[in-house]
Parts: sequence; structure tokens; C-alpha cells
Amino acid sequence: MGDEYFWQNEDPSPVPGLLVRVGPVERRTQIAFPGGKRHMSPHQTVERRMTHYLDFEKPLAEIEGKAEELRAMARANPEMDVEAEAGALDKKAQDLLRDLYKSLTPWRKCQVARHPERPHCKDYIDALFTEFTPLAGDRNFADDLSVMGGLARLNDRPIMVIGHEKGNDTQSRIERNFGMARPEGYRKAIRLMDLADRFGLPVVTLVDTPGAYPGKGAEERGQSEAIARATEKCLSIGVPLVTVIIGEGGSGGAVAFASANRVAMLEHSVYSVISPEGCASILWKDAEKMREAAEALRLTAQDLKTLGVTDLIIDEPMGGAHRAPGDTMKAVGRTIEQLLNQLGGFSRKKLVADRREKFLKLGSTGLAA
Repeated sequence: MGDEYFWQNEDPSPVPGLLVRVGPVERRTQIAFPGGKRHMSPHQTVERRMTHYLDFEKPLAEIEGKAEELRAMARANPEMDVEAEAGALDKKAQDLLRDLYKSLTPWRKCQVARHPERPHCKDYIDALFTEFTPLAGDRNFADDLSVMGGLARLNDRPIMVIGHEKGNDTQSRIERNFGMARPEGYRKAIRLMDLADRFGLPVVTLVDTPGAYPGKGAEERGQSEAIARATEKCLSIGVPLVTVIIGEGGSGGAVAFASANRVAMLEHSVYSVISPEGCASILWKDAEKMREAAEALRLTAQDLKTLGVTDLIIDEPMGGAHRAPGDTMKAVGRTIEQLLNQLGGFSRKKLVADRREKFLKLGSTGLAA
């Protein structure tokens, strides 16, 4: 990016700041630590929420940066009155944000779906569920931290919740393997779905993964077999299964959790058989053709609703889920309850038949017809 915009710094700490350049002024955010604030720049330091701007949001970063700079000057000098000018910049930023997000291309939706500040599985569990009791391990090899799961209550309704967790800082992302599950993660999910089936508990899955982990060890331990078994288990359990794709739904790693009675997607989430970069590398031998690949893959929630792959699109706040995570999580919670209520009167036999019918119909409607 150019010098006038935001980018992540190289601070290896688990909670890195963001370097901001607006004209000649450099600023870094202040982060609260037990021992006080860490001042990350010899220049004027401004307290503000850490924000990551995507490439296409560069003009927005400049406007919001200028508005914050004015307010920082006013905080340093209480006699200054900059609110009118800062307010005008805020309005300009809101108008620009609306223009940017009203017609996102598929590739830009991929970027938004991958935004590091989107709420992740752990955030949804903390916000929506009570009495969450995590269950670990596949009873065979290990516990895969990229897959979270356990017993919980959703508005006093007992359920089993399972999801991919990417992590929210450097350390947790490494621990969670960036949301890419290994075979033991899928086998853990199978174990939890078996448990839910035995006790008649609905299953809720939260999908956010770039795909299954492609490492040598994962392949040696039966990655493809584990994914297939997890998909088979989704299709065979006799309890309601509801999936929400909250970010990326990548390849078989997503299908293994999303072969559900009802699949909902957040407005700017994506769901595809392969990443745009991977598709471009295979078809054109050039990963830089990811924009063309994203168009061809029909991976947006809107395209997939037309195709019948997803049943419901959950609106996101203007600017994406990361701009108002609380509102997004509440909307997801309401949707999960609505879908579980729809399935509440189904018998075990009907739930399995409903799932089977849903997936056998894929490809017969919409763009692929």
C-alpha cells in the first residue's frame, strides 16, 4: 500500500498495533496492557480502536484517518472546536462506505469474508450461548484446536455447537492453525454429532475455514477419509442440523460441517469448492487471476441462494460484520433460533429425508440448471 494508508506493523506481539500514515503525520494505536499503555510511535499517539482496512477501502481509510486526526488535536487542545469539520468528514466517510459496499464484486466479498476483525466462532459462542461446556479430542489421536465444540444452551434450548476457529491474534492463529482442520478435528466433530444424536440435541455448526489442512501429516492420518466420514455423519444424524457460514466456507473442510437441513450465510460470506487463488493457479497457472476465478466460482451468498445451496442470507451491517460485530452476532442468533423452530416438529426419519432431498436437488435450479 502507499505511505498514506494503514497497514499492519511487524510487531511480533500477540496484539499488534496498526501503523497509520496520513500526510506527514505517523500514528500508532495505543494498546492497553496490565502494566499500562504501550506507546508504539515516537510521534503523536492517538487512542482509537485498532482497524484493518482492505485494499479497496483505501480512500475510506484516508477520510476516517483525517477525522480522527482532527479529534486527536482537539483532545490535546481543549480550546479547539473541530467537531463540525470532523462531522462533515464522518458523513463523507459514511457515504463512501455505502457506495463501496452496495455492489461488491465476488473478489471483494472474499476479502471481506477474510477480514481479520470479523467475529469468529469463539465470539459467537461467547455472545449467543450460555453454559458452554467445551468437549475436546477425537479419542484417537489428539485435540485439534482449529475445531471448537461442546454442549451449550441457546436461550435455554440445549444444543451441540461445533465450529471452525481461526484465532484473533498471532499466537492464537498459530494455535488454531488459521481455522484449517486436521483429521482429528473432523473426527472430534463426528464424536460430538454422535453424542448429540444419542441425546436428541440439535446441532449448530459455524463454518469459517479456508479449507482442510493440506499438510503431510494430515494426509498420512487420513484427511480425505475424515472429511468424508464427517459429511456422512451430517447426513445421517436424526436431529436438526443448522449451519451458518460466518466467513469463509472453503472446500470439503466446509462441506464436512455444512451438510445440514438448513444452511444460512452472512451477506458477505463465501462458500466454494476451492479458493479463487487455487482455482486461478489450476486453470490459468496464475494466482493473480483470482478476480476472474471468483466471478466464475459463483461463491457469493447471493449466487448460492439462487442455486439453492444456501437457504437464507443474513444481512450484515453497512461495511461488513467487523464494523458492528454485536449486531451481526444477534442477527445470527435470531436466525439459528428461527431455523431450529422450523425443524422442531420433524421426526428423525423426516430430518434425514429432508437433508437427503436437499442435496440431491442441488444443480437442478438456478444458474446451473
